[in-house]
Amino acid sequence: MRLSASLIPRFFGAISMAACFITPAFGFMDEATQAVITDDKDQEVEKLNVELIKSLTKQLKQKETLDSNAADAVNEYSVRGDLFMFLGEFPKAEADYLTMVKMKPDLDASHWRLGIAMFFANHPEQAAAQFDKYDSFDKIDRENGIWRYLSHYRAFGKAEARRQLLRYEKDDRPPFKEVYRLFDGSLTAAEVLQAIPDDATVASHDSRLFYSHLYIGMNQVVEGNTEDAKISLRTATLNSWPRKAGYGPDYMWHIGRLQYLELQKVKVKVTP
Repeated sequence: MRLSASLIPRFFGAISMAACFITPAFGFMDEATQAVITDDKDQEVEKLNVELIKSLTKQLKQKETLDSNAADAVNEYSVRGDLFMFLGEFPKAEADYLTMVKMKPDLDASHWRLGIAMFFANHPEQAAAQFDKYDSFDKIDRENGIWRYLSHYRAFGKAEARRQLLRYEKDDRPPFKEVYRLFDGSLTAAEVLQAIPDDATVASHDSRLFYSHLYIGMNQVVEGNTEDAKISLRTATLNSWPRKAGYGPDYMWHIGRLQYLELQKVKVKVTP
């Protein structure tokens, strides 16, 4: 997803995280992979989350009251909406993002963050409609098509979501072409990961791993594969690349972290 530079809030941190590896859920197991799924990695994510909550809550207290008539009010609502989002306050994030659109309607079509907030606030039909608007703004971005599919899946089921998949004529940045094929059923999760070239630069390799694990995990979430989704999303969260790469990747890193934490609350039913 792409964001106007004028609306990019800046969050800084110096938290070191482990590199990510292919998970055993997809048939690849080695010592490094085994380390990713051990309990201490859950503790690492929890420690990271505690530190983030302290920092984000402190920033949010400075923005408890906003003046909608201020010259920079749109940007202030944007920043506060992100803070609410990163703290898991999804309805409040959705409300602030909607206020932005009301104040400046020309932001509506490009407001992918609003669509994601709607998805997490359990408004999948509205989220799907928001991603439809984004497609009118950018007809190349398959990441938008991925979120539109996830929203349609939640709202109408898998068959209808696949039927309504957007069709793209031009290639997007990797690995979204391969990830998109996961959603249309033409690639498996393992094949998405295998498509990452061995000779990619470190940054490119880590980027592709992050987005592949993130969206493999999100697909597993909507399909109800909770345990596999936990592994995929934890692996994405332990990837250090997105936190260094800039606003868009960092935002999506938070989404992976938040979805992982939401899954930690899910009790798996065991059939006697």
